[in-house]
Amino acid sequence: NIAIVLMREGEVFAETFEPSVDSVDRDTRFPLASMSKWFAAYGVMQLVQAGTIDLDAPVSTYLKQLKLPVGTFNNDSVTVRRLLSHTAGLTDGLGFGDYTADETLPSTDASLRQPRASSGGAATIAVGQAPGSAWKYSGGGYLVLQALVEDVTGRRFAEWMQRAVLDPLGMHRSSYAFIGGLDNASKSYDSAGKQLASYQYAAAAATGLSASAHDLVTFAQAQLHAEGGRPQLLSPSNVEAMRQPHGRMFGAGIWGLGVMLYAPTSSGAFVFGHDGSNTPAINSSMRINPDNGDAIIVLVTGNKTLASSIGYEWTLWQTGLPDFLMFDRAISSAIVPLILGLVCIAVIVAFVHVRQRRMERAVVGFEERQT
Repeated sequence: NIAIVLMREGEVFAETFEPSVDSVDRDTRFPLASMSKWFAAYGVMQLVQAGTIDLDAPVSTYLKQLKLPVGTFNNDSVTVRRLLSHTAGLTDGLGFGDYTADETLPSTDASLRQPRASSGGAATIAVGQAPGSAWKYSGGGYLVLQALVEDVTGRRFAEWMQRAVLDPLGMHRSSYAFIGGLDNASKSYDSAGKQLASYQYAAAAATGLSASAHDLVTFAQAQLHAEGGRPQLLSPSNVEAMRQPHGRMFGAGIWGLGVMLYAPTSSGAFVFGHDGSNTPAINSSMRINPDNGDAIIVLVTGNKTLASSIGYEWTLWQTGLPDFLMFDRAISSAIVPLILGLVCIAVIVAFVHVRQRRMERAVVGFEERQT
């Protein structure tokens, strides 16, 4: 199943829901997987805007459920800003595992103490490198942020997000509820096309949101502050703050406050958004070019990489640059021409060398005959 929406200058330009196995439309709910983190960050920024929390305060200032394990590094350096940007020093690398429909989801506190990893192995949410020293993706960091929201609001994360973010934005086809129990929801398929059961997730902030394509259009317009009386929850300055680089790879900005920074634009900004991937075969991608208000939304079940691949091509078309998320793909696509180029250079060098040797021998032979 697939939904694709193209936006131009902040408005829907084209959309398609084919080819899909099932009946899919603009209101069909898809699991977003890790794109959920963008929405969690947006909610946290509302608390920052309200003065409820400080981006640069130690997260422990606000936590009641969790105490990060004491280790080599200073936990007071784990700030909200660093958790949002995956620079807090957490090294869990989670990947949260699935729960079946008949399992009871653990509390946030229980998940923090014993998270279920998608790898099936044991995982600990702890500071494993100096906070602020480097970027390292951490699903566990967003479970900590989930606990933060619950502790400062006094409500379960999903309930607060519904009331404070989704409903005010008019995203009425978005929910943290079990997608298998919702109407007009995309079924779950593996990469071979076999239908499987839908799953639920304990880490709502990190991977638990489902949404329709047109709800994501609404969210994109909130990022662009499009005209037309649409609701805006964050000020332009706070929306802009989320797109400033904090996480870096090889010196290049790749992550803001909850958003991926795919590639720089001509104005010096970034194409921004978030991708998501989960089992058995879930993939989502949403990318926005702030220079022109263009955007793409791709939601897929039944393929692990299709949404990100389409998003990659769109980013390349918009900027002329490959995005960091598929840098390996860009390198791979350059290998064949690189090898061909090297072969051509080697052939030319060999040809020139052979020709030069022949000319040298001809000159020597001529001189010998003259003498």
